[in-house]
Amino acid sequence: MVGLTKVVISGTGVFTPEETITNEELVEAFNAYVAKFNADNKDAIERGEVEALTESSVPFIEKASGIHRRHVMNKSGILDPDIMTPRLRQRSNEEPSILAEMAVTAARDAMKQAGKTAADIDAVIVACSNLERAYPAIAIEVQDLLGIDGFAFDMNVACSSATFGIQQGYDMVRSGSAKCVLVTDPEICTGHLNFRDRDSHFIFGDVATAIILEAKDTATAEHPFEIIGTRLKTEFSNNIRNNFGFLNRATPEGVGAKDKLFVQEGRKVFKEVVPMVSQMILEHMAEENIGNNSLKRMWLHQANANMNDLIGKKVMGRPPSEAEQPNILKEYANTSSAGSIIAFNQYSEDLEPGDVGVICSFGAGYSAGSVLVRRV
Repeated sequence: MVGLTKVVISGTGVFTPEETITNEELVEAFNAYVAKFNADNKDAIERGEVEALTESSVPFIEKASGIHRRHVMNKSGILDPDIMTPRLRQRSNEEPSILAEMAVTAARDAMKQAGKTAADIDAVIVACSNLERAYPAIAIEVQDLLGIDGFAFDMNVACSSATFGIQQGYDMVRSGSAKCVLVTDPEICTGHLNFRDRDSHFIFGDVATAIILEAKDTATAEHPFEIIGTRLKTEFSNNIRNNFGFLNRATPEGVGAKDKLFVQEGRKVFKEVVPMVSQMILEHMAEENIGNNSLKRMWLHQANANMNDLIGKKVMGRPPSEAEQPNILKEYANTSSAGSIIAFNQYSEDLEPGDVGVICSFGAGYSAGSVLVRRV
């Protein structure tokens, strides 16, 4: 539109936890839990009152997801069959919260790549699946830790939080309400994963990413990516859900139930999300007069290798190559909103000026976001 500022992504950053868990380690811990559960409930299982649990396996995980390992904030608690959840140190209110600390680390890398200081940024958005607390906003804490003047807020659109955050920042810069926006996505997904559920115990890892959005004419990075346009879409579905929240204590009969962690109907999600996302990207490209033969790269949400392959095929009209559709699932697993940004961060430098790509997310809601970009 005439009069609106052109916006670029001038920097990205990634914070990667030091600890990792391989599929072999995860399976060993899960199967130890299964053996103990089945032994402890032997009589009830024989009476048909309790269903015996089934062991997991490395081939099952890799075939179902394409994941080989994941980075985590705490390994020992997850692999302890008696705990099977991360154990993180309780921090005082005078210390940086763990999500803010992760976000700041990723943000500093993004700012360095973009050539920006705190004085250049006037808005911060923390966009992620599960916020550490209700208030004060993690984003305001990040703003304070980085010494940024201006304003900040949190937002949650599950796995699509990063692209929805980019949309918000893009609109701010385009309209002139902000000159430079930091969007960061700290994700401790292992905190809301049920490691005792065979169908999902392998899905998530932890990470944080950050993106710098600014006006094209203020960018000093060597080769930023101009945002051609954005598109967002939501359709309500219960097939991915987490019912944990501040009202849980008002309904004590549900405290500790499985639905207070991540739950999904995987087959339904696959069947319904693939056509939704594929159609959204194709319609967005058509709107911007971009043919699929002009699309050089797809940085898709890193949820499931089989899902991504099918979306890529539908959008490209053929199976995409690994270069056209990079996959970071083997190393990072599903990191919710951060996945597509990790892929963009790691697989964008080789593109030539004028090359076009799409950053795409999809997840609970259902929610989906498409960001078309062109290398400057």
